[in-house]
Amino acid sequence: MAAGPGELTLAPGPACPHGDWTLAHHARLRRRVDEAHRVRAEAPVDLAEIGALDTAGAALLAELTGAERLAGIDDWAPALPAERRALLRAVGEALTRCEAPARPRRHPLRGPLADIGQRVAGIAHQQKLLLGFIGQVLATLAATLLRPRRWRLTSVVAQVHQTGLDALPIVALLTFLVGAVVAFLGATVLSDFGATLYTVHLVAYAFLREFGVILAAILLAGRTASAFTAQLGAMKANEELDALRTLGLDPVELLVLPRVVALTISLPILTFVGMLSGILGGALVCLVALDISAVQFLAILERDIAVQHFLVGLGKAPLFAFVVAVIGCLEGFKVSGSAQSVGEHTTSSVVQSIFMVILLDAVAALFCMEMGW
Repeated sequence: MAAGPGELTLAPGPACPHGDWTLAHHARLRRRVDEAHRVRAEAPVDLAEIGALDTAGAALLAELTGAERLAGIDDWAPALPAERRALLRAVGEALTRCEAPARPRRHPLRGPLADIGQRVAGIAHQQKLLLGFIGQVLATLAATLLRPRRWRLTSVVAQVHQTGLDALPIVALLTFLVGAVVAFLGATVLSDFGATLYTVHLVAYAFLREFGVILAAILLAGRTASAFTAQLGAMKANEELDALRTLGLDPVELLVLPRVVALTISLPILTFVGMLSGILGGALVCLVALDISAVQFLAILERDIAVQHFLVGLGKAPLFAFVVAVIGCLEGFKVSGSAQSVGEHTTSSVVQSIFMVILLDAVAALFCMEMGW
């Protein structure tokens, strides 16, 4: 019996689709193709009995015979009309290109290693940006120093007030408490050796060389670097930086230099206050717990503690201040414009500033040890 329009029959030998393979019969053809098994690559297929044909029917034939096989129809069905072979070949080639390639099996360590590589590349890119921005700030500073009329003294004084004077109470309180803790720890450990008197040396060395400057720098990294990032980031989000450039003003000279100079002035002052407060906290513990009077405490400081330890600690303050200020301003310039970006770069500025402060302090400690300072 002859096949009706859109009817599909698969004989035991060659596959012989019959009828019209068009969009009008797509639903019926879809069910028949799903029920049929795909013809093997070596099995002959006879397409001569197909009536009407369009792209919908050709796509179903591609599922039946395979898209790659249909793309090479000129080789195995040369008797078909040229127009029909062109249609079937075009559909087969299109479906062959669209087939997704098999995804290779990934090694379980590939993902974590790729993530580590991306993070290392990101850190390297960030350090490259930081070095470039430091060079830009130093070049702008050198050009401005030769032109006193371009000094922004009012902005510098305002930033010194915000970054230095307002931070004095918290720095003094924190270093006083840490000094007391260090003295308690020293007294506890040294009492086992009968050397509680050396608690004075421990407190003095710790705060003159390390704790005074590093605690003040970390506090400024969390308090001031984040403020710089938020301020500059908000200005960028409001397009104020673009407005300054439109007016012919340099944002680095106008906004960055006053903050860098102010922090470079403020941190040595805060470091000095931190040294005094930490030693005062240690002296109070020595007076209460170790029966070391204030006069004896000061006499030991004058006799055994060289002034070079004070100079080493104070000398690191401008370097830490410069790095903290530059990182805070750079992260502010990197804000993309959204509130989320401001928060992300504010967090990043704090983390980077603290990391760089500790890294530079470690390098300075090694340098001073090699120099015998």
